[in-house]
Amino acid sequence: MHRVPHFGSSVGRWKLALLIACLTSLSTAPCVGQKPPGTSPPKYDATTEAKIKGVVEELKLPPNENAKDVAHLMVKNDSGVIDVYLCPKSFLTDMGIEFNKGDEISLTGSKVKHDEADLILAREVVKGSDTLVLRDDKGNPVWNWHR
Repeated sequence: MHRVPHFGSSVGRWKLALLIACLTSLSTAPCVGQKPPGTSPPKYDATTEAKIKGVVEELKLPPNENAKDVAHLMVKNDSGVIDVYLCPKSFLTDMGIEFNKGDEISLTGSKVKHDEADLILAREVVKGSDTLVLRDDKGNPVWNWHR
């Protein structure tokens, strides 16, 4: 015989309230693996594309050497220091290109806002005689084709 809980007692009402609270918190909590709002990757916008020349201040690699996270450059030019998003670290490593402080580069990329910050999504970066193509003419990442 199955026992049916009786919610008439104070203990029963407490258990019911706890159960409702747990179910409510589960239904309003974000799903596991779901990114919080505002963390979706920035989108390339060909209408804001610009050519920029500058000097590398710093290459910022993802924390914990996560090869799938995006590496980016801090580039100094006449208007200040610009945050330039490149590609996943693994793609940069596969292409064999290194950036060091003081390197003179020119790049083509889309000026976008992401989480209230201005940045450039690089489509192509030229360093000396090397050209690193990161996106096609429409702004689609080429590293997706690489793997």
